Amino acid sequence: QVQLVESGGGLVQAGGSLRLSCAASGRTFYNMGWFRQAPGKEREFVATVSWSGGSTYYADSVKGRFTISRDNAKNTVYLQMNSLKPEDTAVYYCAAGDSVIGSLEYEYDYWGQGTQVTVSS
Repeated sequence: QVQLVESGGGLVQAGGSLRLSCAASGRTFYNMGWFRQAPGKEREFVATVSWSGGSTYYADSVKGRFTISRDNAKNTVYLQMNSLKPEDTAVYYCAAGDSVIGSLEYEYDYWGQGTQVTVSS
């Protein structure tokens, strides 16, 4: 049974950092990524990384502040979030799939339950 379990969320002040982790069990995936959903808003793409880690893609809103990486030996993907802003407040979801690396929800077959990130001003 495939499971994606996120961890690392929490409350942080603006300008601070957090690192999210997502451990996958059951199988490995070509691409793994992160999405987020703020209160009252649609879920949006944040970042994605290919199997080798050689290809990454970020939303413009997080480019230069967030870094996605993966450890295939641990079947885990990470999201290092620096210079956090109040507008980064959201539930962050891990996603995994086997299609080409992309930013669209339908390109991911499995989803985690989400972890809350709250950035105070």
